[in-house]
Amino acid sequence: MTRVEPDGYHSGTQEIESEAMTRDEQTRLIPRGIPLLLFLALGCGGSGERVDLAGGADGYRGFMLEEPRPKPDFTLTDTEGRAFAFREQTDGYLALVFFGYTYCPDVCPLHMANLGAVMTQFPPSVSGRIKVVFVSTDPARDTPERVRKWLDNFHRDFIGLTGTLDRVNEIQVSMGLQPSQLGTPDSVSGAYLVGHAAFVVAFTPDNLARAFYPFGIRQADWAHDLPKLLGEEWEGS
Repeated sequence: MTRVEPDGYHSGTQEIESEAMTRDEQTRLIPRGIPLLLFLALGCGGSGERVDLAGGADGYRGFMLEEPRPKPDFTLTDTEGRAFAFREQTDGYLALVFFGYTYCPDVCPLHMANLGAVMTQFPPSVSGRIKVVFVSTDPARDTPERVRKWLDNFHRDFIGLTGTLDRVNEIQVSMGLQPSQLGTPDSVSGAYLVGHAAFVVAFTPDNLARAFYPFGIRQADWAHDLPKLLGEEWEGS
């Protein structure tokens, strides 16, 4: 397996391995009291773990948080140039939030492709109650137009948000995530990687973060968990 750094970032540029971890092994990577620790994170193009998520808490395939976190209240710019008030405009929805960038070679497009495929399979009674929100961690290159074109490859209803890197990092920290880190540009092409959280955060309709889904989550896992998250009678919802 690949090495996990103390701060939760994977290091190196090895190929992604398919070796599965047991649930006990996964759980030991999550220190108690840190609900959204970046224990499964990486710089895109680096190493990542594919994990076996079957048999999660209460029958879920993702990781359920012992202490749900409140949904943050922030405003960024959507791909049409309009202000998007995250808490207000996702109130009452199952909101799936992912921080990434369009030049990401692996984690970002895989998460979005899997979510897009599953969303097209759901009936409107399910898909209409879910909002997928992609927040760019690379504002220098991810213009609203580019983000819109990129997201449309996966699902036209996905919401894309942009803002300054400082603001996006503030939002990530408020959610318990580590801030994104820009890599060193290539001396010839100028291209660079961005280190960012490798999982999707799920906010249930009661505006609480209750689960997260790491890199390696499969379409079957999404298809199982999303209707279940919508069907729960969450306290306060």
